[in-house]
Parts: sequence; structure tokens; C-alpha cells
Amino acid sequence: MCGIVGYLDKTGSNADALGGNVLGMLNALGCRGPDSAGVALYRDTKDETLVARVALPEHTGFDASSAKILAAAGKFAAVSDSSMTDCYLRFQIGAPACIQSLINAVESAAPGTEVVSLGRHLEIVKQVGSPANLEATYHVSGFKGTHGIGHTRLSTESRVDLSHSQPFWGHGYPDLAVAHNGHITNYHQLRRRYEQRGIRFYTENDSEIIAIYLAGQLSGGHTLEQAFDSMQCDLDGSFSCVVATDSQIGFVKDQFALKPLLYAETNDFVAIATEEIALRSALAGDYAVREAQAKESRTWRK
Repeated sequence: MCGIVGYLDKTGSNADALGGNVLGMLNALGCRGPDSAGVALYRDTKDETLVARVALPEHTGFDASSAKILAAAGKFAAVSDSSMTDCYLRFQIGAPACIQSLINAVESAAPGTEVVSLGRHLEIVKQVGSPANLEATYHVSGFKGTHGIGHTRLSTESRVDLSHSQPFWGHGYPDLAVAHNGHITNYHQLRRRYEQRGIRFYTENDSEIIAIYLAGQLSGGHTLEQAFDSMQCDLDGSFSCVVATDSQIGFVKDQFALKPLLYAETNDFVAIATEEIALRSALAGDYAVREAQAKESRTWRK
């Protein structure tokens, strides 16, 4: 069920290959999840502005909704470089004093709007269908950057639509993205606790809890490595998970090791995937591939 991938360019000189490498790995795993596909890709920039990717509400005029959203965002900071592809509005905005207030305003401007990603480096695109469909609509292979993760989904317990697709953004925490294969068995208990604290959930997908959990950990001052350690105690179930921030990529695997995950590290790259075929089909070279063990977690910095 489901396929997850991650890729980091260790050289800092192969930005042109990022989108193609992540897409190539996802294509090899397409048979694991035909329902939806998505990527979270990270550009290398010194620009302080944030990039927002916003899913526009269905059954409304996209142009009218976009105008309302841009007007709402413009009350917080200067907005620039807006564009629309399919159901996504993309724009850049100066860093506001309160990220959550910006998100609330944007999502209230047109009912059904969802901020899919926000960050200086991060851009998430995802949609129903195969990785090939994702490429046809958004030309993922042309994205230049440092690292990224991807997901192809087989729906087992929640509906098939853009919101339930992965990767998930850590809503409210810029530049955090998560792709997960598995099942969080204490999801409902954890969700009730978060909802009592006023945290909004956008889906019925148990994978969303991981993004919310990690956002809370990182917001509380923990490192990604510490957050992975805490996951082993606080989240029940079987899971393999790849995570990316503006400066790191990594994975964490549960104590039962029921969900497959493999990785390879060379002088040039780090690559993570559900199956070895994803690595071999997308990344040429003579390198060893290792299977992640129970309770193992690893992180790498760009």
C-alpha cells in the first residue's frame, strides 16, 4: 500500500535534476497507489518571501476565488508573482507577523479554500491520479532545487481527493512536509486531544496526524531527530515516514518494521524509497541499498 520517496542532492550543484529524480522514483512506485500522487519540493533561495500554494474551492469560479484570496493575503504583506494552474493558486508574499492569521484569512476568503503549502523553500503539488498525470499538469520534472519527497497513494480508509492526498504540509509550520505509508492506530485519540486545543484537521486521513505532531514538536524547540525519537513513544501502529524541512530530510520507521523502506547514500545524493526499484530506475550508478530496520531513523542536512 502506498509508495513514498525522498531525495537530497548532497553536492549542491545538481539543482536541475531534483524534479526529475523525485518523479522518476514515484513513477516506479505507481503500481502501489493509483489513487493520487504528490510531491513536496524545496528550492534553494535566499529570498525572504514565502511561497503559497493554495487549492481553490471546487464548483466556483477560480478567477473570482483567486481575486478574493489575493486581496485577503495582501492585507498582511505585499503579494507578488501570482499564477494559476488547474485548481492551484500560487503566489509569493512577504513574511507576515502571524502565519496562522494569514492562513485563516486566506481560507476564509473563499469557502473550500485550503493552503496546501507555505514556506520560503517548499512547494507542494498533489492531485488525484498517477504520477504521470501530476507531471502532465504541473511539469514536476522541471522543478529545480535541493531536496524533496513524494507519495503515491492507495486509499484504504478515507476518500480520494486532493486534500486527502499526500504529502501533507505541517499546517502553520512553514517548510515542513510529510509522506507516510502505514497506519497510526491511536489516531482518533490523538486527534481528539489536538482538537481540544483548537487545532484544525482538514481530512480523515490518519497520516495527517504525523504532520501536525511534528509541527508541534518543531515549534516547541525540538530538533527533527528528537521529534523522531518522540514519535516512537507517542504514535502507535506500523509506519514508514519520510519528512523534509527547509534544511533537512529524513525518515523514521516504527518498532514493528511492517512497512518497507530502503535508502542509499553516496557522495552525491541520499535517496529513500519504499522499494529498491524506485532507486535503481531513477538514479544511475553503482551504490549499495540498505533496508531501514525497526525503530530506525536517520536525518541528513542539505
